[in-house]
Amino acid sequence: MWGEGWRLAVETDNAGKWEVVPRQCVRYIKNYIDGGQFDKDYDVLASYAIAYAKTIDLAGYGKDAWVFDIDETLLSNLAYYKAHGYGSEPYDNTLFNEWVVTGKVPGFDASLRLYKALKELGFTIILLTGRDESQRSITEQNLIHAGYSGWNRLLLRGHEDQGKAAAQYKSEQRSKVIKEGYTIHGNTGDQWSDLQGFAVATRSFKVPNPMYYIA
Repeated sequence: MWGEGWRLAVETDNAGKWEVVPRQCVRYIKNYIDGGQFDKDYDVLASYAIAYAKTIDLAGYGKDAWVFDIDETLLSNLAYYKAHGYGSEPYDNTLFNEWVVTGKVPGFDASLRLYKALKELGFTIILLTGRDESQRSITEQNLIHAGYSGWNRLLLRGHEDQGKAAAQYKSEQRSKVIKEGYTIHGNTGDQWSDLQGFAVATRSFKVPNPMYYIA
């Protein structure tokens, strides 16, 4: 059941809730990330998303939205996870936040291509992240430094969102957007909790991530 089977089970949401990558699988995850297959997979996803976006007849009133998660979707924390066992070490909130506030997290080539293509097509870009409101400034600076710009809004966890499961929090935020009259045509995220729940997009695109799981 180990090796490549682990990654497939994770991406198809068959592994269920899990805490860390099994030690037996670290070598396979490392090869997947460092060997270039991850980049190829993300690039294919971006191509599918762009092809789908081109089929949509936009209303033209700025209400045609596409939602993006940030971490492991627009910004790559792969360097952090390489230094922490490719997901085989328990998550350390303090260490990860220290990494976030450096503001030097790079973007993915594939996500930049997708993001820019959607903007050119006329979609309204909404960023929805599990990061806290206190990290707004550094997150905005980091996104701009990584090559992203022109988003409509950046939604972060406020005080009232603390303790909520990711799926609930993100569903509630999407619901608010829809009540404002937006149509969420697409949603891109690396976690199933980015994409599922209620007020879901017409079509969702999951970025590969075999390193961690957020419910």
